[in-house]
Amino acid sequence: MPASRSRLAVIFLTVFIDIVGFGIVIPILPYYAEHFGAKGLEFGALLGVYSLMQFFANTLLGRWSDRVGRRPILLATMLLNAAGYVLFAFAGSYWTLFLSRVIGGFAGGNIGAAQAYVADITTPVERSRGMGLLGVAFGLGFVLGPGIGGLAARYLSHAAPGLVAAGLSLVNFASGWFILAESLQPERRASLRGIGFGAIVRGLRDRRLRPLMLVWGIFPFAFAGYTTALPLHAGATLGWHEGELGLFFVVFGLTGALVQGLVFRLLAPRLGERALVIAGTGGVAISMTAVPFTHSSLALYAWTIPLAFSQGLVSPAASGLVSLYADPSEQGETLGAAQAFGAIGRMFGPEAIGKAYDLWGSLTAFLLAGGVMALAWLATLGMEKETRA
Repeated sequence: MPASRSRLAVIFLTVFIDIVGFGIVIPILPYYAEHFGAKGLEFGALLGVYSLMQFFANTLLGRWSDRVGRRPILLATMLLNAAGYVLFAFAGSYWTLFLSRVIGGFAGGNIGAAQAYVADITTPVERSRGMGLLGVAFGLGFVLGPGIGGLAARYLSHAAPGLVAAGLSLVNFASGWFILAESLQPERRASLRGIGFGAIVRGLRDRRLRPLMLVWGIFPFAFAGYTTALPLHAGATLGWHEGELGLFFVVFGLTGALVQGLVFRLLAPRLGERALVIAGTGGVAISMTAVPFTHSSLALYAWTIPLAFSQGLVSPAASGLVSLYADPSEQGETLGAAQAFGAIGRMFGPEAIGKAYDLWGSLTAFLLAGGVMALAWLATLGMEKETRA
């Protein structure tokens, strides 16, 4: 295997384990929290603090990776991930569980550094294809994580999911230690100091980056809200329970992974990333808006396939465009800022759309999610056409 492919494989594994580790704890987190006497507010805090820490970590780690290189940041977060999952496995109180989520969220903020590594070792023409590979890791991790967690907890012990995730993180560290060479040469490193929040402001001020940064914030807000309202709608109108919902997300995740791994690689060179972001965002908005008008499982699946297909086009194309538009010495910082926008959207989207569902029902919630996604589509129209030197 060529060196670049082996390094891409390690980065793929890094992102995959981040998402698998996140998904592993999802099936058991509610029961784990309840065991320690957590109510709705405390459980919400366990979910929210993960995204909050990702927000801070993406800005901080992205900037650090531009200064010290990608390799030390990635290796350190792999070990930190393992420590967080061990803490999760043996948590003896709510606050220990909370601390494990703080550590996990911060370590999961290495996505920007991982994307910057891909940007370092790929040419501009190959850039979005590399980002598409990370999208496949997201999709597969999203599918396999909850399944691994549920089976490990059921057939082994309540500590098993955390220990499995910790073991995967250590395997990731070992492979990274032996395979990952530093991708950022010393002459390309930035000397900027600080936490990195300035990158968010600069991204909004930059004429080329501004539309993309808006998309990175609005898209996750609407999508996270959609995933909050969907189980409520499916349970109330279709009688779905855990099994049906689990299968639904498996189909969604596999469709997205196939699109990012195969279809995107065919379409990007022909149509360009800008066109795929515009078309994909519009497709997601339409598919979300159609959900409350579905009255059978078949109809819901019929709209889920185009939604997953469209979403699978947007993620790698948007990441590739951010990398192409960013200064070469600020790849990590800029990609980290984009991920930070996404974390903000994921923090507030579920609460806003979920509250709309509680107050006004399914129709309003999905129309609101689709309307917000339509705003993201409008932002995409302001993007410049990409150029590759």
